[in-house]
Amino acid sequence: MSVKPISLVFVATLLLAVIAALPTTANATIVRVETVVGDFDINLYDNATPATVTNFLDYVQNGAFTDSIFHRSVDGFIVQSGGFRTDPNVQITSIPTNPAVTNEPVYSSVRGTIAMAKLGNDPNSATSQWFINLANNAASLDGQNGGFTVFGEVTGAGMDVIDDLAALPTYAFESPFGELPLQNYNATDFSNGVAVDNTHLIIVTAITVFNSTVDSAGAAGLNPTPTTAGGTTTPPTVDGGGGGGSLGLLALLGLILVNRKRFL
Repeated sequence: MSVKPISLVFVATLLLAVIAALPTTANATIVRVETVVGDFDINLYDNATPATVTNFLDYVQNGAFTDSIFHRSVDGFIVQSGGFRTDPNVQITSIPTNPAVTNEPVYSSVRGTIAMAKLGNDPNSATSQWFINLANNAASLDGQNGGFTVFGEVTGAGMDVIDDLAALPTYAFESPFGELPLQNYNATDFSNGVAVDNTHLIIVTAITVFNSTVDSAGAAGLNPTPTTAGGTTTPPTVDGGGGGGSLGLLALLGLILVNRKRFL
């Protein structure tokens, strides 16, 4: 009895059916963040938070984050960037923003995750600013302001760099720079009005796509934690825009403040 050859169309159809039956997980596009205190990689959750990842990569590909700064650091909570950048003359300016992106509160704000900052009373107000969780902040962030969009995680030894950054002292300049991390600078310098320059600021020299291969979270060894709040809306209780204080030196360096500060 002769055996008919298996149709390639049948095989292709079968493979597509198997693939469709597999659980969908976040892709793992990798970006490399280069800073003056070290580099770290972030795996992005392309599938689970597509609008946010697309938004973030648009800023990356347009070079908007080149020479941006970490403008906020809160011990045991977060470090924040994506809002401001510097130039050779230490002129701190706001990063031009794209239209706000729709909130995608799928995953939890646990240690090592990256999430979008937004206005305190608008879940769908995230633009360019992002933060990295230094601890498990699920209890305070997962249910606040519609939940925060966690769209990736720091991988490998990257959190060593983040922890070193977070260990730097912070200084209370004019809001939103009330918790500004600086290196090679101390309290005496601050009291004496020593000029802040680019050797003190924590600068992101570049963010680039390191690996754009579509790869499931499981294959990449990622295991994102689902949000603990299911995206429910809760009025904000934390103003993360900075600690105020007296007019600081940065204002004298031509600081351009935004009218609508973005905060946690």
